[in-house]
Amino acid sequence: MTLFSNPTCPHSHRVRIVLAEKGITLDVVDVESSSLPEDLIELNPYNSVPTLVDRDLVLYDSRIIAEYLDERFPHPPLMPVDPVSRARFRLALYHVERDWYSLVDDLERGDKRTANKARKTLRESLLASGELFGVKPFFMSDEFSLVDCSIAPILWRLPRWEVDLPPSHGRHIIKYAETIFSRPCFRASLTELEREMRP
Repeated sequence: MTLFSNPTCPHSHRVRIVLAEKGITLDVVDVESSSLPEDLIELNPYNSVPTLVDRDLVLYDSRIIAEYLDERFPHPPLMPVDPVSRARFRLALYHVERDWYSLVDDLERGDKRTANKARKTLRESLLASGELFGVKPFFMSDEFSLVDCSIAPILWRLPRWEVDLPPSHGRHIIKYAETIFSRPCFRASLTELEREMRP
């Protein structure tokens, strides 16, 4: 298996967290979005990363890749077994993508006004969800899951995006982030450039 991954992209990062959590070894090819290699352009009609190649199978959406890896390498499981809980987790993933990942481009490449608006939106959205981070050890769960793999890259990049969370209102999020960031598998998922994002 080969993963084409951008070393600073949160979408790529979430896949690398899944790989580290499951102890999957594969070839990781670091690519910059501005200069994609020819073989990736031929494999992926959207010219995007992450892209996973597993023999004849080519996957190029971070959520699809994460779910595929969870099913192909079932231990440790990162999604619940029962259909109702799985549906709840998928709904949480949908919210994370729609409400937080949708702001990444504006935060990374937007002009000052656009980035400021995205920063404010992300901060308010995170704080509105603050209580959910304090209910269980992980997000809505007693076990680490794909939802945590998806939230972690966003929280890791908050200092880079200049999104500050007040200790009073953001305490559950801050504690949750410390728990996730201290996991050995999370540390193993970080690229050198991602390590430099936080002091």
